[in-house]
Amino acid sequence: MAVVAAAVLMSSCSSGEPAQAKEWQENYCAELGAWQDARHATTADAADTGDSDGQSAPKPESDALGAARTLVIAAAKKLAREGLERDGGHILDDTVYAVGGDAGAESRAVSYCDTAGFETLVD
Repeated sequence: MAVVAAAVLMSSCSSGEPAQAKEWQENYCAELGAWQDARHATTADAADTGDSDGQSAPKPESDALGAARTLVIAAAKKLAREGLERDGGHILDDTVYAVGGDAGAESRAVSYCDTAGFETLVD
């Protein structure tokens, strides 16, 4: 009897639960959007202060940008760990590359969110 109860408890925590999976996806997409917001704010600050040479390169990383980067990578790890990647994608790799400045990887991450039914910023 205890084995059955343990199995039921364990199965209720799996990513097989559509509501839980949707929550993790929503969290990832919200964190991705927050990272995009922080990056844009950092880039805009550089342009507003004349620190930019006309390029969109951000200033050295702000605390907010670093925190947003950490949170979106943690959310991507959760999706990867729970097997919530789509179409053979690699959401964790794409996220790491995106926060490192890879526009193609960022586009794939945004596409993941679009497919999951959530919006982020679009560059």
